[in-house]
Amino acid sequence: MNQPSPAIVAQGAVRRLPRVALLLLCLAYIVPGLVGREPWRNADMASFGYMEQIARGATSWFDPVLLNLRPELDGLLPYWIGAWFVQWGPAWISPVLLARLPFALMLAATLAATWYAVYNLASHPRAQPVAFAFGGEAHPTDYARAIGDGALLALIACLGLAQLSHEVTAYLAQLCFTALAFYGMAAIGHRLWAPASALACGLAGLVLSGAPSLAILFGAGAALLHFLAAEPGPAGRRRALRSAGVIALLTVLAAALASSLDLWQWRVLLSQDAGSKDWRSLARLLLWFTWPAWPLVFWTVWRWRRQLAMVPVSLHLVLPLWFAVVTIAATVTTKPADRTLLLALPALATLAAFALPTLRRSMAALIDWFTLLFFTGCGIVIWVIWVAMQTGVPRQPAANVFKQAPDFQATFDPTTFIVALCATLIWGWLVQWRVGRHQAAIWKSLVLPASGAVWCWLLLMTLWMPLLDFVRSYQLVTERVTAQVGPNACLQVMDLERDQIAALQYHGGFRLTPATPASDCPWLIADPELLAQRRHQPDPAQWLSQALIERASGKGDEFHLFRRITP
Repeated sequence: MNQPSPAIVAQGAVRRLPRVALLLLCLAYIVPGLVGREPWRNADMASFGYMEQIARGATSWFDPVLLNLRPELDGLLPYWIGAWFVQWGPAWISPVLLARLPFALMLAATLAATWYAVYNLASHPRAQPVAFAFGGEAHPTDYARAIGDGALLALIACLGLAQLSHEVTAYLAQLCFTALAFYGMAAIGHRLWAPASALACGLAGLVLSGAPSLAILFGAGAALLHFLAAEPGPAGRRRALRSAGVIALLTVLAAALASSLDLWQWRVLLSQDAGSKDWRSLARLLLWFTWPAWPLVFWTVWRWRRQLAMVPVSLHLVLPLWFAVVTIAATVTTKPADRTLLLALPALATLAAFALPTLRRSMAALIDWFTLLFFTGCGIVIWVIWVAMQTGVPRQPAANVFKQAPDFQATFDPTTFIVALCATLIWGWLVQWRVGRHQAAIWKSLVLPASGAVWCWLLLMTLWMPLLDFVRSYQLVTERVTAQVGPNACLQVMDLERDQIAALQYHGGFRLTPATPASDCPWLIADPELLAQRRHQPDPAQWLSQALIERASGKGDEFHLFRRITP
């Protein structure tokens, strides 16, 4: 027996969100952080290092290494894509910007694929709102479009998406391919070729980006769910069998691709390693990383709970739930947790969107007021600290900044100031628009969360960009190394991470070799923390401590530099 839909939506509540406004919001989210900054520490710098070395021909395309260190993930496709853009791009464009361009396109594709996936799921009859006795209920197409708009706003609003989606890493590629696979599985019941092409691209991309297990789990579960979602009647069964068959076939081909390239690798934490996972840290990660989607996800599960127990299954609920459950399980059992959790955001945004037609007015008002206070407070803090960096007033914020980055010198850029000021004025206008009592659109409760996330991200990437670049990039550190050893020097390397090696090669142009007795390099460079943990230290009869190269933020030592003692 079919359970009634909990969605009661009138035609006036599915008004169209202006496409220009939505596109500008996406553009304002994608572009900041794309230009005007150096690669940052850890995965961003390391991934770019592999791409730059591949593009220059300094390492193999099929076995890239940074001083004998291979990438953490087996899938090489993201590194190839970045290297192709660096290699084929014009010489007058920075290699860093060239490498970021395809990943910016991947972020745009993620946003678009999520919208179209939700649009197709919301077009399903079981996802539609209750029909009114005398008409006036939302038109199916308008309703599906409004739910798609809400899902896109929910995805942009997720706090964990901002930084990780602007890095040139394999994890952003995995997010893009996950979104493409999600769209293909959501839309394949409505049409064939475009969803099947997106699904094939998504599954193959996941395999070639280092996530073959997730690709197979996504595909196998989706095939079963499509089979269980067959509507009564011969036509419904044929459509379900066709969809399930196509998904199953493409999943088998993806598994064959992973096997042929030997890309299967066990990454699950063993039981004895489980204690290394801080469960409270994981809980905090889930809470802030997926905010504000997770409260809406719980509301969706509660309000649509009767449809979850139905057979045939309601595809608009069970498909995103399957993606979310698989990814969260991978987050708990693999490292790094935050980058794995990134793949759950399209599915969580989808479930959050289906809460919108069932939200009570009091809950919508709570979301609005919390969002208004949170993002306005964050924006004010960003502005106050920027003013303190420029003028020294207020004194305490200025003192805190220069305590953390003692060598930082603030400069005034009129262009970034004007951009940040215009964004702040637009935020003020959006707040005024939202507090009005005439907005009936169901996506209205996610306008402020998405706009607030974009506004604060834009402020950080304009007003704070010089400070963040100073603290988070390796440029200043490598300049200090160059001042000690000279340009293009030969350095022996001991206990350095991938991002440190990539920074020395790119920023410093140094010739790096492993620390071996056979090497004739007159300099040796090491990470002090890792060096302190090793029993084997540089022979004091051969090496003299030259300098401790500190981080730009002044928090400890970054490099320990040794000079060979001349006999």
